[in-house]
Amino acid sequence: MAENSESLALSVENEQVFARYLDSIWLEKGLSDNTLEAYRRDLKAFGLWLQSQQYALLAVTAMEVNQFLAHYAKSAKSARSAARMLSCLRGFYRYQLREAKIAIDPTAKIDSPKTGRALPKSLSEQDVEELLDEPDIEDPLELRDRAMLELLYATGLRVTELVTLRLEQLGLAQGVIKVIGKGNKERLVPMGEEALSWLQQYIHQVRPNVPNAIDCQTVFLSRRGGEMTRQAFWHRIKLYAVRAGINKALSPHVLRHAFATHLINHGADLRVVQMLLGHSDLSTTQIYTHVAKERLKSLHAQHHPRA
Repeated sequence: MAENSESLALSVENEQVFARYLDSIWLEKGLSDNTLEAYRRDLKAFGLWLQSQQYALLAVTAMEVNQFLAHYAKSAKSARSAARMLSCLRGFYRYQLREAKIAIDPTAKIDSPKTGRALPKSLSEQDVEELLDEPDIEDPLELRDRAMLELLYATGLRVTELVTLRLEQLGLAQGVIKVIGKGNKERLVPMGEEALSWLQQYIHQVRPNVPNAIDCQTVFLSRRGGEMTRQAFWHRIKLYAVRAGINKALSPHVLRHAFATHLINHGADLRVVQMLLGHSDLSTTQIYTHVAKERLKSLHAQHHPRA
């Protein structure tokens, strides 16, 4: 009987094969740490399962890969997770084929699961107003949070882009910030007067009084003067959502989604939104047009006498 995969450690050989592949795609694609870590987790899960079944990593067939995907699908949260796993394995085996480590790609003829296109969760404009108004600006820490929330909603930054933002990226005189996005791609994003005002209040009134502020170039500092983590900031957002009575499910991208959806609801051009979000492919941005359509359908159903 095969040993349970959870009781195994990844073999040194498999770990080395995975490490070489991850190093290669990091150099080739300039992946973020978060994306690289997701690849690493998926490959490790695959490697552990192979070991539990006593299959060799570079000698598996499509049948064994399908067996693993069926096993993985039982614990995957969604069809999208299973599709992501298959995509990861495809990339891995294509690399091995290119490096002449295998003669046949076992994933070549495996069909991707049908996932549909999930609409991103968003907040209404009223929800956003209530969330932004919740921090107590008499408290320095909450004034910092107000500036962060305003900037996040005004620019559509990813949370990682926000917490790693550095002083030299700010163009306060021009009202813009230079964002370093995925793959180290740069984009200029306008802040708007409201976010700029709150950012300046934080920089002039709060930041100079934070310990070690003079030695740190990160814009938004933790209570102790270091760089905030994404998790710490997201904990703050959930705190304000609870205080504001917003009971909707929140995700780390919720204000980014709200930024894009509200722009399109107010008539913004899709390509402008694409540039502001830093999407390399317009099809990624088009999901927000579906969000706007769903909102219009909801309003029609609610208010039209013959809906």
